[in-house]
Amino acid sequence: MSLVEARVENGAGHLLLNRPAAINALSSAMIDQLYATLVDWAEDPAVREVVIAGAGRGFCAGADVRELRQVIIEERGDPVDFLAREYRLDALVATYPKPYTARLHGIVMGGGMGVSIHGSHRVAALGTTLAMPEVTIGLWPDVGMMYHLARLPGEAGTYMALTGLTVTGAEAGRLGLVNIVETADEPGQTGLPGPGGLAEAFAGDDILAIMDRLEASSDPAARHAAATIRLRSPLSVAVSLEALRRARHLSQAAVFDQDLRMGAFFLGEPADYVEGVRAQLVDKDFTPRWRYPRLEDVPAAAVRAAFD
Repeated sequence: MSLVEARVENGAGHLLLNRPAAINALSSAMIDQLYATLVDWAEDPAVREVVIAGAGRGFCAGADVRELRQVIIEERGDPVDFLAREYRLDALVATYPKPYTARLHGIVMGGGMGVSIHGSHRVAALGTTLAMPEVTIGLWPDVGMMYHLARLPGEAGTYMALTGLTVTGAEAGRLGLVNIVETADEPGQTGLPGPGGLAEAFAGDDILAIMDRLEASSDPAARHAAATIRLRSPLSVAVSLEALRRARHLSQAAVFDQDLRMGAFFLGEPADYVEGVRAQLVDKDFTPRWRYPRLEDVPAAAVRAAFD
């Protein structure tokens, strides 16, 4: 059974992510197969459009972060090469010369956003949830998504980047992350707090000032956001805010370049990443021991180093 099924029917190239037991987490082999197939179809006159979907209960939970962790632990190759190949695939989706439709359902996270949100058409089914949860595992929202997050209204992108929390398909539609929401979400299923005071709290370039505003707010949603950010890797949160603000002024291609530089930074000293994946996905004790215990402990020099 292929982990990526590819077929051409009635002028459409269909891609099916077929690793449902892992919510279609993208292994390095899957990334390479997707890239090679899309390159071929871009030049094939029999393929007028591409449609990508996922088998099972979700479209794609992201890149296979456990595989990447093992590459680091076992010292078998350059872990940044994994990211470079993934970003090459995402950049191809972003510049694809034919209509590219991602049919989203269930869980869509991280690398799953990279192979969908960059496409020309994004369709979300009922119950779809989307997130960039990389700060949970000691990384940053990558796969070129800072380009989109930096341009969302009402500091919604800042909220998503720093908390790692989900938004629903309907919310993603309102924000412009998806083009079509097939049906309205169920009542009470919204995950993204509204604009106004929360948007003002997330404004600015100073992460400690943002935290002060959130923690002092009378809005329970703001305090919940602050408590959530406190659980994330402090270094990841601080670097992610800086990357997001820089992305406002960058082209899509330049954001991918920034991601590669940041990948070399985070995986060059991968303590937080190895620990974050251990705590969340391997041992599942959810008590990561981060390099810097608190946001207040992250030196400005460490943040600047991510962009050198």
